Amino acid sequence: MSQALATAYLPVPSLVGSLDAYISAVHRIPVLSQEEEQDLSRRYQSEEDLASARKLVMSHLRFVVHVARGYNGYGLQLADLIQEGNIGLMKAVKRFDPDQGVRLVSFAVHWIRAEMHEFILRNWRIVKVATTKAQRKLFFNLRKSKKRLGWMNAEEVRMVAKDLGVPEATVREMESRLSGRDIGFEAPADADEDAKPAPEAFLIDEGADPYQNVADADQSDNQLETLSAALQKLDERSRDIIQRRWLNEEKATLQDLADEYGVSAERIRQVEANAMKKMRGLFAA
Repeated sequence: MSQALATAYLPVPSLVGSLDAYISAVHRIPVLSQEEEQDLSRRYQSEEDLASARKLVMSHLRFVVHVARGYNGYGLQLADLIQEGNIGLMKAVKRFDPDQGVRLVSFAVHWIRAEMHEFILRNWRIVKVATTKAQRKLFFNLRKSKKRLGWMNAEEVRMVAKDLGVPEATVREMESRLSGRDIGFEAPADADEDAKPAPEAFLIDEGADPYQNVADADQSDNQLETLSAALQKLDERSRDIIQRRWLNEEKATLQDLADEYGVSAERIRQVEANAMKKMRGLFAA
């Protein structure tokens, strides 16, 4: 029985449950020869044979585990990294061209790493630390580029920037981001009195100036008194129209008032306009 045929009868490993059991299972799946790999790839491309694609994916699951172990230092679950890498492997199988003369494993490594990189960037911190192309490059290279613990000196920054082809300012910014940590915007309920204040403590309270609060309150009171006085100087009909058109919670329409007073809507508008003009004169005085 060929390796490809043997692979077809193996159960699909599942990441649900023991990770050790999954890793043991994928290492029992035989590795395909180059001829078997090319034959399965051609069959998948020409006939859309999903069984062939499945065999290709399963025979490379062990390689995904190997790549995922290289990202253990980012504090994420190995099972999650493997799952993302498997997605990248399936994308690689879909795009693989067997006539290019390269093995699938060499072609798939880019897709596997790309999916893992995207997952790490999404989940390493609450706030995404790398958004530009240069920052993404630095995120995965800065740790191994540093020669020692602690902050890099000017010469080290210059060398890293030169090696990775990014500005020195970007290197320093990314080093600062990697050295930071996520903190809550609000202080926890059981926060220690001696602990550092939460970020919310540094927000400016625009309404905290007592002098400005008193001035605003006085101005508001004066405006209300002036409005009340201006209304009292209007005739009863004009005062009623202004009150119901502008001050009541439920505003009356021109037609509503016209029907009530037995005049046209245009006449109500004229009375309203004259009343507003008179009130503006009182406000300006």
